[in-house]
Amino acid sequence: MNATGTPTGDPESCQLLAAGGHSRLVLLHYNHSGRLAGRAGAEEAGLGVLRGLFVAMSCLVVLENLLVLVAIASRMRSRRWVYYCLVNITLSDLLTGAAYLANVLLSGAHTFRLAPAQWFLREGLLFMALAASTFSLLFTAGERFVTMVRPVAESGATKRGRVCSFIGLCWLLAALLGLLPLLGWNCVCAFQRCSSLLPLYSKDYILFCVVVFAFILATIMVLYGAIFRVVRANGQKAPSTPARRKARRLLKTVLMILVAFVVCWGPLFGLLLADIFGSNVWAQEYLRGMDWILALAVLNSAVNPIIYSFRSREVCRAVVGFLCGACLRLGLRGPGDCLAQAVEAHSAASNTDSSLRPRDSFRGSRSHSFRMREPLTSVSSVRSV
Repeated sequence: MNATGTPTGDPESCQLLAAGGHSRLVLLHYNHSGRLAGRAGAEEAGLGVLRGLFVAMSCLVVLENLLVLVAIASRMRSRRWVYYCLVNITLSDLLTGAAYLANVLLSGAHTFRLAPAQWFLREGLLFMALAASTFSLLFTAGERFVTMVRPVAESGATKRGRVCSFIGLCWLLAALLGLLPLLGWNCVCAFQRCSSLLPLYSKDYILFCVVVFAFILATIMVLYGAIFRVVRANGQKAPSTPARRKARRLLKTVLMILVAFVVCWGPLFGLLLADIFGSNVWAQEYLRGMDWILALAVLNSAVNPIIYSFRSREVCRAVVGFLCGACLRLGLRGPGDCLAQAVEAHSAASNTDSSLRPRDSFRGSRSHSFRMREPLTSVSSVRSV
């Protein structure tokens, strides 16, 4: 890059590199964006330390979500729609950690050995995983809104089929969003339209992603606000204190969800907006914290299973039972009686499942007006939002 910030190669040579899929095209775009400035000596050593921290964090995200996923699949006997939503959120967060791990391992000097298609695939898989996690949160909020605020009487098979269809739609939209640059929405050889943070991505595409994610956040807030108003109204009408405790518990859970989302995603939104609307010189000078900010967004995938899973007593029992069972199979004993805890968790889950069957059969014999109140009871029994 020369003093004026223009690319060192002419457009014809850039087009030849793009047509041949040469890795030099990636280097050319990074050089124009200013991302190569200062990549030498002590800073490279610092990047190695940071890369180690990011690898450890991504492994934590993967292991945490894998634990919850296996515990839910092996210990929870209930197959209500909430089960499928929890599995979907956990799976998307697990893939987010795996995609971020691959992104970190293929960064640094490995970046300039990648062909343009490989670079788009590396970044696109991370975008796709993050989008799938976010879409999963939106779908869960929407399903809870429909169940609690606009209940519709339908069979369990119909409900599960609809839930699975929408889960498939979430993944389809996430894949489309993440792979749009690979399909052609990019700025290859159009340097003036390129992002400074993601040098082969078009600023228009990044703005589109920011608008989509901001819309998702606003929609989640509206849906959970409506859910909370319904639960609070029911709690005020009920003379017993348990209903009010459920309303307060729901409020705490909703606040945790929104605060975690805003804290983890807010800095990334701000950084991307600054990259889109700021000058290239300003971006090259001040927008160098993307690694930490992106890591913070990925960290939301480690917070999600804590909020969505461990706020559910049934899922918490499943995780504790799975861990205790694994310890017993390995011949380990903790300071407490792990065997007793595992048996208690297993029996509690069994009692929960057995108690659900009489209620389901009882509901089937009731009138339609009673069934309209069913989702509020079923959701509150799970105690997760």
